[in-house]
Amino acid sequence: MKKDIDFRPVEGVAVIVARTLAPEGHYEWNVHLLNKNPFLIHNVLVTSKGYGMLNDEPKKTSVLRHHFDEIPAGGTALVEPIDPAVFPLVNEYWVSYYIGMQIYDKKFIFMPDTIIEANLMQIPNTKMEGILHE
Repeated sequence: MKKDIDFRPVEGVAVIVARTLAPEGHYEWNVHLLNKNPFLIHNVLVTSKGYGMLNDEPKKTSVLRHHFDEIPAGGTALVEPIDPAVFPLVNEYWVSYYIGMQIYDKKFIFMPDTIIEANLMQIPNTKMEGILHE
């Protein structure tokens, strides 16, 4: 049962929504998982979904699931591309992973209209420009 699992607080893991300039001159947006810890994390599961109001109508995106065998210390993993059309929605990333035999679990939520130019920053220790959620 879920109530019997000892979920410890997540530290050193972040979700990044980053943009890169495509050769055609437009920006491409991607979601990355960043392991800032000095050790690898393994059996990483990421579930993503978007929901909220769009043009005064309720809107939900598909639920997507991703698995990574491991993410090394200081490493990143490309989770998925993200379409700017969903930036006005709540974008939720539920991340679960193991360190040794211990499971960790956290939801990272980007609120509507927070993935905007004014919130972009250079992500430390990466070559990415984006929004960091820790």
